[in-house]
Amino acid sequence: MTTRATSRNPFAALAPVRRRPYLTAAVFAVTLACGIAQLVHPPLYDAMHRDAARIDAGQWYRLLTGMFFQDGWGFGLTSNLVWLAVFGTLAERVFGRARWLVLYFGCGLFGQVMSYLWLNPVGAGNSMCTTGLIGGLAAVVMVASRRYGVVLPVQFRTMAFAVPVLAVADTVVHDNHGLPALLGIGLGFLLLPAPVQVAQQ
Repeated sequence: MTTRATSRNPFAALAPVRRRPYLTAAVFAVTLACGIAQLVHPPLYDAMHRDAARIDAGQWYRLLTGMFFQDGWGFGLTSNLVWLAVFGTLAERVFGRARWLVLYFGCGLFGQVMSYLWLNPVGAGNSMCTTGLIGGLAAVVMVASRRYGVVLPVQFRTMAFAVPVLAVADTVVHDNHGLPALLGIGLGFLLLPAPVQVAQQ
């Protein structure tokens, strides 16, 4: 396999099939709709966010709805949607839609459960879902040269290897984004796309 250097669009070499990010757009739209509904009708947040006491009382649906509503309200909605748009698009092009679903909702649900059990029993947001995608992309970048023959810019490689370190530090300080990121890295290695052979010129 030849080694390809990348510059203008580093992830393009890892995603030779140009997938339109329809899944990212659909999840973006649902999350946006939930966020707007929450802003228009604030009691909706109280009915949908992760709340350990209410989950203990049998409202398990909050572990799912907590991934679509935002404890950061307007600012949290805006920032989380920006992160979703950027990393969701990259992850959908690199992993495809089925693997994207596993990374996004698998890591998001894991984060919700661990927050409920240990880290942060009350809250909401899709940021833990997105950190799962970031972890998955970090795994791809870590093996890009060996598995795909793609030499990514040094800043991408540095950021990829920083993700697990930051995730562990995040967990140590009792934030709830580190564990989904670590799971995303693990799943990323399990779900690595197959290398695509590039025809020699």
